[in-house]
Amino acid sequence: MSTRKKVHTYVRVKPTDEFAYEMITFGEDNKSIDIHIKKDSRRGIVNNQQTDWSFKLDGVLHDASQDCVYDTVAKGVVAQALDGYNGTIMCYGQTGAGKTYTMTGTTENYKHRGILPRALQQVFRMIEERPTHSITVRVSYLEIYNEALFDLLSTLPYVGNSDTPMSIVESPQGIFVKGLSVHMTGREEDAFSLLFEGETNRIIASHTMNKNSSRSHCIFTIYIEAHSRSLSDEKYITSKINLVDLAGSERVGKTGSEGQILKEATYINKSLSFLEQAIIALGDRRREHVPFRQCKLTHALKDSLGGNCNMVIVANVYGDATQLDETLSSLRFASRMKLITTEPSINEKYDAERMVKNLEKELILLKQELAIHDSLANRVMVTYDPMDEVQIAEINSQVRRYLDGSLDEIDIINLRQVQEVFNQFRVILSQQEEEVEASLRKKYTLINKNDFATITTVHKAGLVDVEGNTVGETDGQGFGLGVAPFSAKPGKKGKFKKTFRDITGTSTKKEGLLSPVSAKDIDSLSTSRSQLLSSSKEADVKDAPSHDREASSSEPVVSDSPKEDSRTTRPGTPPPKPSAFEEFKNERGSEINRIFKQNKTILNDRRKKASETAQRINSIKKEIDTTKEALDVQKTFREEQGEYENKGLMIMDEEEFLLILKLKELKKQYRGEYQDLRDLKAEIQYCQHLVDQCRQRLLTEFDIWYNESFLIHEDVQAPLKAKGSIRLGLLPLSKLTSLVRLKMMRINLAKSKHQSSLTVPTRSLSTMPE
Repeated sequence: MSTRKKVHTYVRVKPTDEFAYEMITFGEDNKSIDIHIKKDSRRGIVNNQQTDWSFKLDGVLHDASQDCVYDTVAKGVVAQALDGYNGTIMCYGQTGAGKTYTMTGTTENYKHRGILPRALQQVFRMIEERPTHSITVRVSYLEIYNEALFDLLSTLPYVGNSDTPMSIVESPQGIFVKGLSVHMTGREEDAFSLLFEGETNRIIASHTMNKNSSRSHCIFTIYIEAHSRSLSDEKYITSKINLVDLAGSERVGKTGSEGQILKEATYINKSLSFLEQAIIALGDRRREHVPFRQCKLTHALKDSLGGNCNMVIVANVYGDATQLDETLSSLRFASRMKLITTEPSINEKYDAERMVKNLEKELILLKQELAIHDSLANRVMVTYDPMDEVQIAEINSQVRRYLDGSLDEIDIINLRQVQEVFNQFRVILSQQEEEVEASLRKKYTLINKNDFATITTVHKAGLVDVEGNTVGETDGQGFGLGVAPFSAKPGKKGKFKKTFRDITGTSTKKEGLLSPVSAKDIDSLSTSRSQLLSSSKEADVKDAPSHDREASSSEPVVSDSPKEDSRTTRPGTPPPKPSAFEEFKNERGSEINRIFKQNKTILNDRRKKASETAQRINSIKKEIDTTKEALDVQKTFREEQGEYENKGLMIMDEEEFLLILKLKELKKQYRGEYQDLRDLKAEIQYCQHLVDQCRQRLLTEFDIWYNESFLIHEDVQAPLKAKGSIRLGLLPLSKLTSLVRLKMMRINLAKSKHQSSLTVPTRSLSTMPE
């Protein structure tokens, strides 16, 4: 599992006889370096020149031996490489500051060998300590000279010459150089031979600062691949160690370079400048793009700079007072590198050949286990091999017989057989669908309903209606092939409308009640009463004689009694609920409506205040974020320039201090506004509850008033009065309507009995003598 960690940075100071002890001091923990420069008196009395810098690093190597440098810098990185972690060790600094000496050392004295040969020695010694693993080591040596790639091991006799120029290629596995030769080394001596071969091919030159100045960047890479000697373990790990020796930065005024050396210095300084830009971008968390492709050096180290590796940088500096500017520049670069984080993780891969062998072995063991279970369960010997064509055909036959009904059940043998049964079900179903479609195509012409062009064509031809349904011709009795058009259907057009009008109108006139339709239907029908009447009038014009007969037989006899006159004052059809609701709010429900509006006004006011508070909170939050970003910029700039402490107290400029005070005040405002917002939300919730209660009561009172005024018969009003035993709202409207119907049926039955007792039968009159 990968974990983020900082890049380790160390400073190695080149020993000199003229060390500036009054300008360069080291911390007691040997992890910080302080630089002090006297003010230039030539700038005048008012001089804001910075004179003190403090750099915190992971270690300062002053007067340290090569053994100490390797143990501090590289030993842990190389050890973790054999466990699957990538590693990068880089030497950076001014020309002549000791980078090449730190990385490769010298060949005159064995004790003075550098990081690179010691790393090769450690790798092979650790391989000998791991007999349980088969570890292979490969090496490559790349040189970047004047923005061109060269293979320092291409001079070996067994390496063929290639006319194709080398290029850097990105792949999902990482960055690699196309055309770079990689050599396998089985012994430590072979690796040293390749190292010495590459060192002799390096390009060096001489100038006033360094007699043997490296004119190119060199990357020596060690590739490690470790396989377990146990065949059951198909995992293996890979890793690589990049040992980077950068060319030194130069000032032409000090080196006195001319001609080719000046051109080389230009390329070196340019690539180091691009490297610093990439480091700054990696250290800035707000940056999304890192300019790795600006030069070959940063492109080749893309997966090493802030990637999946343990990274260590050694900044080589001078201790002379004359080189203090270059020393500050190198220390700033090391401080920026310290801000970069990497995510080292183990590079695990799987050996495909071993995996196949292990799976085959496991398959054999599982088959043997199944055979033992079958024998213990007294089952017939079952084969678990893939089915052949004969077995598949037999299962297809069983499925067809099962669908026909000739086979009651299919015996279950194993999982493969169950899966094949379901597969054959799918095959047979698809075959039947194809057969049905083929038979339909022989008899009919099928039309795709999504094809609008075809639908339009056949609609013009009269084969389908507007909705795409097939149109057929009726045979005079209401039957036909397809769906007949509406104009061709038998029956009268206005019959349904007239019948519906009779149900809603005539019965209401007779009884003064609703028809057996529910109240919900009445509400929906009352809104469209004008449409029903207008449509019924059209039907009446076409069928006037029959309508007159029906009307004459169904018209009620109007009575002249006062009771009947008072009953006719009630409307035959209740008004629409929206208009009735407005009338109710102005009369009976005016007080409830007033309280409802008042609560709603308070609720809207609280919501408006909450919205304004939320906007203020958002603006304060944006200002806090902006202040934090500015504070981070100031802090990063202070870390890059070097921190200065005075008696344990951090010294910062006035701008950063004001930003801290502003951030503190903004946070205080944010907490106050947030508390106000919480209080307003509680008030809004309470007001919303009151508004909901008022709305519910208003609707309930309106339903009671509406039923009492328009829907309940006058004969039912008596028991619903204040003195009655039943109050309006205790019984649903359907119950009240059924009670009214029952009462009216009893009244009509009593009237009919009374009339029959007063009327003489017709037959008795005909038999009477004249």
